[in-house]
Amino acid sequence: MLKFGLFILLAWLFGNPFIAIIVLLVLFYILDRRFVGLMPSLFKPIKRSSRIKKLKQHINLSPNDVSAKHELARLLIERKKYSEAANLLEPLQQTLEDSAEYWDDLGTSSLFSGKVERGIASMVHALKLNPRVKYGAPYLRLAAYYSKDQTEQALAYIRAFQEIQSSSCEAYDRMSSIYKGMGQEEEAKRAAEEGLQIYRMLPRYKKRQERKWAVRLLWKKMFR
Repeated sequence: MLKFGLFILLAWLFGNPFIAIIVLLVLFYILDRRFVGLMPSLFKPIKRSSRIKKLKQHINLSPNDVSAKHELARLLIERKKYSEAANLLEPLQQTLEDSAEYWDDLGTSSLFSGKVERGIASMVHALKLNPRVKYGAPYLRLAAYYSKDQTEQALAYIRAFQEIQSSSCEAYDRMSSIYKGMGQEEEAKRAAEEGLQIYRMLPRYKKRQERKWAVRLLWKKMFR
């Protein structure tokens, strides 16, 4: 009713229902980006594309700049251009062999470009170098991969992640999905409830970071 009432008000103000719809969508987008974070940023892809272009130009002039190549590879991973990222990262292995972040990036790009064994081995190596690399993100990535057909292994990685990130609603969201895939409905709902309890106890600044996952958990608790 509130949304409908707001639409009627905007349509009356602008005298055009189509403009009212556009304004309403813009308002919802601004509110989501400010308080929830479910919708993707409209500006981030533009900034990323610009940065990729500049890095490529720089690397053409300075082909030995390792840090620039690593940054470019990360941006390519964000764009899901995994093969291109892997081709950039593989020659850097000797130079960055002690970097856990490098091994995780290599593992991610390898895994999603079809080199599964190489990808998994690289991410496991990253975690051996630093179990807290990228706040434990490799654990969740490995859990997502194994959730397809090796659910116990997936849950083991999620639990390992929780040991270093006990306040992560994302871990509980992934755990709930894995239980759901296993047909364990009650366990899935229990994981969602536990994640929501964690969210309620978080400080305000942390809630902003976890709100997206809390909304997903609430949906799973109520409608699955």
